[in-house]
Amino acid sequence: MGKKYLCGADVETITDGLVKNAVVVIEDGKIAMAGSGIDVPSGADLLDLSGSIITPGLIDAHVHIGVCSEGFPIGMDDTNEMTDPITPHLRALDALYSDDTAFPDALAGGVTCVQTLPGSANVIGGQGVIVKTKPDVVERMVAREPSALKGALGENPVRIYGAKSKIPSTRMGSAALMRDAFIRAQNYVRKKDAAIKKDEPFDRDLVMESLVQALDGKLTFRVHCHRSDDIQTAIRISEEFGLNYTIEHCTEGHLIAPWLAEKRVRAAVGPSLSSKSKIELRNKTWDTPRILCEAGVHFCIITDHPVVPIEHLIVCASLAVRAGLTPSEALKAVTIYAAEHLGVQDRVGSIEPGKDADIVVWDGDPLDSRSKALRTFINGEQVYMR
Repeated sequence: MGKKYLCGADVETITDGLVKNAVVVIEDGKIAMAGSGIDVPSGADLLDLSGSIITPGLIDAHVHIGVCSEGFPIGMDDTNEMTDPITPHLRALDALYSDDTAFPDALAGGVTCVQTLPGSANVIGGQGVIVKTKPDVVERMVAREPSALKGALGENPVRIYGAKSKIPSTRMGSAALMRDAFIRAQNYVRKKDAAIKKDEPFDRDLVMESLVQALDGKLTFRVHCHRSDDIQTAIRISEEFGLNYTIEHCTEGHLIAPWLAEKRVRAAVGPSLSSKSKIELRNKTWDTPRILCEAGVHFCIITDHPVVPIEHLIVCASLAVRAGLTPSEALKAVTIYAAEHLGVQDRVGSIEPGKDADIVVWDGDPLDSRSKALRTFINGEQVYMR
């Protein structure tokens, strides 16, 4: 596979800022070079993109694409296994439908990488997967699997299981179940270690082994929580068990932003382009990204697709700019910050040599909602053209 030269565009590298009239060289699916003053050999495979702007592919760190497929009846929604509040052994990978029409929509919106997760009906709902958005055999789409263990606090588990007269019917119940699950996993480890030491047989438990991966730090615990008290509970429990965690949604994070900074919280903010459909969203505001940024909290911006259609991720970033977030920070929030949130910043999130050639060509400023993605590349392959 030879070199491809993308020439003439202004390139927003993210890490080194905007480079005017630059060249991006793609080789073997990776970015080989990017910048100004790069020689283009005679006869090279050249694409003249003069007048356009290049950015890294956008990254949505929290979606349900392929699991909650567009246009399917509710009975075919694989987002939540609402039969038990503790289901850590479920894998979004096993429900991922690569023919979900949201994948082409993602490409048209410049979104090249996502983390798709189980929903928030369960206190512990299962494992996520990071995929590139070009529809393909699922295993060929995967960038990391499993990517996380999904947890949830707040209204959703209480509403689902309280209606069944089961625990949790209160926020206290959700917290108690979450703690109990990790304590049982700790006990499982001790019993397993004792059996191994004595060379005795031991029955494996898929539920427990999934929780142990979070206890060992192999899986990030990503906790759905909107309200400030739920955010605090998520942090409290994560610290009790020494978990590597993130706060997902963080709707009222702006109310406790300095404390979140002290706790070195990583937050995925959104969906903000939606109605206040339940009580815990009453303080939802576009100011949240700006306030978190000013407090020094690591954040990214998400759509929670299909709550907000995935092709509008860049619109969400632009609305955060309207609320006072700087354009530079807004672009980072859907590229490198999202990559860091997912732990894949070594592969994606900026235009740098050695990273995957996930690239979007725009006909204008991507943060101007009138601008369109003209071309989208994943791993150096053009996968969308307007």
